[in-house]
Amino acid sequence: MTSHPDINWRILGVDPGTTVLGFALVEVSDKQLHVLHLGVIRFHSDEAHEYRLERTLKQIQKIIQEYHPSEMAIEAPFFGKNVQSMLKLGRSQGVAIAAAIAQGLNIAEYSPKKIKQAVTGNGNATKKQVAAMLTTTLKVNLQDHLLDASDALAAAVCHYYTSRNRLPGNKSTHKGWQGFISNNPERIKGT
Repeated sequence: MTSHPDINWRILGVDPGTTVLGFALVEVSDKQLHVLHLGVIRFHSDEAHEYRLERTLKQIQKIIQEYHPSEMAIEAPFFGKNVQSMLKLGRSQGVAIAAAIAQGLNIAEYSPKKIKQAVTGNGNATKKQVAAMLTTTLKVNLQDHLLDASDALAAAVCHYYTSRNRLPGNKSTHKGWQGFISNNPERIKGT
């Protein structure tokens, strides 16, 4: 749960990976969400896994020190059939979380389905659909970014939507669609 006002609140979103790690920084100012920076950390196929973990740690710490977010939203690994891949992905996520904890950030973890649901309204949306919704909602061009970066942005946006409903003084308990619409005008197309 957030412990800060809804002004100048920065969130780091992370999509952990073993070949590409996506990250995005957003800032909330006057209840408006603004994208500050997004990108990826690419790993070479010949790098040892331990080196990738070290780079993840250092890069996440560097991003935190440069942008000063107070919270990190990270996508939880999904369950796959390849156990070795799952273990490596879990390690990547763990290192990113450790880097954020060491810098004093609050951590929130969201399943891919929860993130897709928060951003598009459909927990089974494709990565391209998520990116398209982010482009429309945030008025940001994601064409030149990998889907890993837009996934990280989606994690940050999911955290914003989830957390702002719990901020003190927020009357965002929705009574049907009309209540949701009145509390979330920025999520309506064409506004």
